Amino acid sequence: MSQPLIVIDHVSKVYHRDAIEIPVLGDINLTVDAGQFLALMGPSGSGKTTLLNLMAGIDKPTSGRIAIGGRDVTAMSETQLARWRADIVGFIFQLYNLIPVLTAFENVELPLLLTRLSKKERRQHVETALSIVSLSDRMDHYPRQLSGGQEQRVAIARAIVADPAILVADEPTGDLDAKNADEILDLLNRLTSEFQKTIVMVTHDPRAAARARRMVHLDKGVLSTEPSRSAADFPSGVRP
Repeated sequence: MSQPLIVIDHVSKVYHRDAIEIPVLGDINLTVDAGQFLALMGPSGSGKTTLLNLMAGIDKPTSGRIAIGGRDVTAMSETQLARWRADIVGFIFQLYNLIPVLTAFENVELPLLLTRLSKKERRQHVETALSIVSLSDRMDHYPRQLSGGQEQRVAIARAIVADPAILVADEPTGDLDAKNADEILDLLNRLTSEFQKTIVMVTHDPRAAARARRMVHLDKGVLSTEPSRSAADFPSGVRP
C-alpha cells in the first residue's frame, strides 16, 4: 500500500505578539494522497492559509511534523526549503500576482529562469503549460489585455510550468465571476485527472469546495474531515 504524499502529524502553530501567544492551529492530523484534489474550508481567521503555508514550506509549525513525499519538510533549512519549493510546489493566488510589464509567456517563464534549462527548453515548457490552459493564442498578450479568467489561467500555467507534484491554491476563484470560476475549477480537476497533480485549495465558497474530491473544515484551528468522493458522487453534468 502506497504512502500518502502529504502527512501532517500533530501539527500546531502559535504566533507571538510581544508577550501574548496567539494559537492558530491545534494538533492537526491530515494525510493527502497523490493526485487528490482537496478543498480546505473554514471561516475567516480559522487558520486555512496558515495550514496551506505550512504544507508549502513557507512557514514552519510550532510543534509537530510535516512530511511531503517521505521528506521531513519541518527539518529542512531555509536554503533547502527554497530549493524544495521550486521543485515540488506550484502556487496559485486569488489576485493572480502577474507582472504587468511582462507578457503571458514571460510571466509563465519566470520560475524556469532559476533552473538550468536552455532557452529552447524553457520555451517548450512554457508553450506546453499555456497549451494545457488553452491560452496558446494569448502568449504575447500583457495582463491588461486579458480577462480575469485568462489572467488566472496564465497564473495556473506559471504554477505548473516546472511540473511540480503539488499545487497550493489560495482562493483561486475568489476574484472571478461564476462562469470563469467554473472554468478554473474545471481546469483544476483536469490537472488532477489527466496530469495527476495533487491540489490543496483554500476556499470559503461551498460551490468551489464541492468541486473537489475531498473536503476538510477548519474552525478555530480545529480540523474536521469528510470522506473522499468518486466521480459517481458528483451530480449529473458536474465534472469532477
